[in-house]
Amino acid sequence: MIQKSILLAFFILFPLSLCGCGEEKATAPPPPPEVEVVEAIQKDVPIEQEWVATMDGLVNATILAQVEGYLISQNYKEGDFVKIGNILFEIDPKPFQASLDEAKAVLARQEAVLQTARATLERILPLAEANAVSQKDKDDAIGMVKAAEAEVLAARAGVRNAELALGFTKIKSPIDGIAGTAKAQIGDLVGPAQTHELTMVSTVDPIKVYVPISEREYLEFVENRQKKTEGPGKQQLTLFLADGSRWPHRGRFAYADRQVDPQTGTIRIAVLFPNPERILRPGQFAKLRALIGTEENALLIPQRAVGELQGGDQVAVVGKDNTVHTRNVTVGGQFENLVLIREGLKPGERVVVEGTQKVKDGAKVNPKPYKENTAEAR
Repeated sequence: MIQKSILLAFFILFPLSLCGCGEEKATAPPPPPEVEVVEAIQKDVPIEQEWVATMDGLVNATILAQVEGYLISQNYKEGDFVKIGNILFEIDPKPFQASLDEAKAVLARQEAVLQTARATLERILPLAEANAVSQKDKDDAIGMVKAAEAEVLAARAGVRNAELALGFTKIKSPIDGIAGTAKAQIGDLVGPAQTHELTMVSTVDPIKVYVPISEREYLEFVENRQKKTEGPGKQQLTLFLADGSRWPHRGRFAYADRQVDPQTGTIRIAVLFPNPERILRPGQFAKLRALIGTEENALLIPQRAVGELQGGDQVAVVGKDNTVHTRNVTVGGQFENLVLIREGLKPGERVVVEGTQKVKDGAKVNPKPYKENTAEAR
């Protein structure tokens, strides 16, 4: 009987003890998530803009054969620097030397004919004055001299043409620059009828950098140049290479293209950068950064504090009571690792930089000062 009473009390009290434990756990709320915050600051900052750029040679000379013949030598190493007048290729000169010899023979023959015609005229003129020969004989003699002189001129032109053709068998560089890959090999038949070039030579110091900018940016650029203020035409141009490194030389504005591309609505700007060691080459991609002005009392926050949702920019603002409020903002330009906020934020307000994924609108947080990663800042 006693055992039954004990068992009955156990079955009654055990569930009650379990209920008591569950109620105790439910009453202990989790602590608010810890986030890193930073205050929006105000200061004057330079405003920079960045574009994707492509490089090209200042001068790109297409090397073609001006006479037809077989290549017998290549006198340069591909990728090397060549100077104006350096022989790049040679075409077999023997046929052209033969043509020159033939042209010289024709000239010699015509000069002999002219000499004979002049001698004949010299004999006829005194006889004509003494009426010993007819006027027709005199006119014929004069005509023979003039015809022979014309033939001599034609023969001399033939010699010059043959000399030029022989000279064209030595294909020379018309500029100083980097010689590219040879498109023709020894033994190939080359000539003006061939559609492909032999090679190309590009002047790369300075190197030309092309940037497509919008019509609005172009108009602002023109206005800055007219006011002589800071802008793309005032040496405030920096180049960043594909590996992220900054090119040590500043660029200078060269020219704007003659028209706006109707398909893209952009106009191409050319900028020149010194390239003394010829490291930069045509065809490379880079980023061109330009100082376009100064924003006074700019409101700045770290770039990583800005999130994107459905095409708009948002930040998580922490109020004085440590409650998070998601807010839409309008982002302006970029300054180092900071972004400029034009609308949606006030100076001194705290925004979440680290831990945005932990919070939602209206939630309480435990804010801590944001500690910037030095490597990330660079």
